[in-house]
Amino acid sequence: MPLEGEYEPSPEKWVRDQVEAYERSGGREANTLPGRPEPVVVFTTRGAKSGKVRKNPLMKVEHDGVYAMVASQGGAPKHPTWYFNLKAHPDEVTVQDGERVWDGVAREVHGEEKAQWWERAVAAFPDYAEYQQKTDREIPVVLVEPKA
Repeated sequence: MPLEGEYEPSPEKWVRDQVEAYERSGGREANTLPGRPEPVVVFTTRGAKSGKVRKNPLMKVEHDGVYAMVASQGGAPKHPTWYFNLKAHPDEVTVQDGERVWDGVAREVHGEEKAQWWERAVAAFPDYAEYQQKTDREIPVVLVEPKA
């Protein structure tokens, strides 16, 4: 079941607009970043501090039904806020890929598993490699697997 509670839309207008169009159309609209061909999915998390429902369109990185959330924030010096939401509430995440919506559990990957998923992420969205070069922080990769 999708997360319940008060929804707090992104402060970024383009994110709000993309999430609204994606959800309204079952992923048939707003399913790429503006001007890009690579697909996105919408991840819903619970705010780490506020407890409010948050939604973010992220690049689609999927393998065998598991999705990766790459905390790149375009190579910014700090992790995106949704990363902290997942750390605080790893069992409160929903994935919408097109019309399909499902509940998942998040876990950050490290070591060899992270290296394997990083390759998949860069293959899906080559800009991730550039983003890692732009920042001193190691960009986290968080997997979302279906709830049992």
